[in-house]
Amino acid sequence: MANSKRTLFLKRRLRVRNKLRKHNVGKLRLSVHRSSKNISVQIIDDVQGTTLASASSLEKALGVVGKNNVEAASKVGAAIAERAKKAGVEECYFDRGGFLFHGKVKALADAAREGGLKF
Repeated sequence: MANSKRTLFLKRRLRVRNKLRKHNVGKLRLSVHRSSKNISVQIIDDVQGTTLASASSLEKALGVVGKNNVEAASKVGAAIAERAKKAGVEECYFDRGGFLFHGKVKALADAAREGGLKF
């Protein structure tokens, strides 16, 4: 029986996350989630199990509510970089989940790098 798209996505997400955790023990994680309508990102401390900063295209302050395009991803990336600085985070590792690193995910990562985050 063929695997569903969701099952393949979950396998890919676990494979990516497990490889990252193996090499980045103790570092903070920049986790990205992309849906069909929005994009969100969090900086997570896996040791303590807390979220230090987050940003989403659902926030009215960013001016991209309900949009899921490269422009919205760039604004979310810039916002997370700014909030990470306020939280005292300068370095983390990028967890793309099961999403491919191109388009919106890449635009978010580039904007976060330009904002001062190192990963």
